[in-house]
Formats: sequence, C-alpha cells, structure tokens
Amino acid sequence: QVQLLESGGGLVQPGGSLRLSCASSGIIFSIYTMGWYRQAPGKQRELVASTTSGGFTKYADSVKGRFTISRDNAKNTVYLQMNSLKPEDTAIYYCNADFGGFSYWGQGTEVTVSS
Repeated sequence: QVQLLESGGGLVQPGGSLRLSCASSGIIFSIYTMGWYRQAPGKQRELVASTTSGGFTKYADSVKGRFTISRDNAKNTVYLQMNSLKPEDTAIYYCNADFGGFSYWGQGTEVTVSS
C-alpha cells in the first residue's frame, strides 16, 4: 500500500520560513518524480516544485528563489524549504509521486501565512 505522509505545515508570519516533509512508503522512491502541489481556497491545484529521479528540479515562477525542493532517497522523503513566505502562499500543500503513469497523492498539509 502506497502512503505519502506530509508534515511541517502551520501558521507563519509573512517573511517567515517553513520546511515541509513528505515521507513515502510502498513505492521505489528513488525512481519516482516527486512533486509538491498546492491548492488555495477557490483555486485549482498547481505545481509548486518537482524533482526527478535524476535530480532535475522545476519550480513555479511564483516561488523561484524562495522555495527549494530536495529529496533524500535513503529516507524515502522529499522536502520543500519555503522561505520569505507571502500571504499568497497560503494553501494546502500536497505531495505527489509520479512514475510510468502511476501517480499517488498525500492527504495534504495546511500552510497559512498571516500576521
């Protein structure tokens, strides 16, 4: 059974930082493209950042220079370091694992950026 468990969300002031983690089980983590998506109230889910098995990374324009995605294949975990957070980063953040037509999602972790 595949499980993706996100953690690290919470309430943070504008300009602050958070580090999200997504621990996976039930998949061969190292071969999967891992991604972080987010969905704000009333908006569609959007890609925030992704990292391939080879370490290639991609970011949404809105987070470039502020967010960093990384993966630890030994721990089957992907991270999202979020710095200089803005109120518009408020959303539920979801972890995704994708390989060969198989795509799995976590339950999400809520991030609220507010003073």
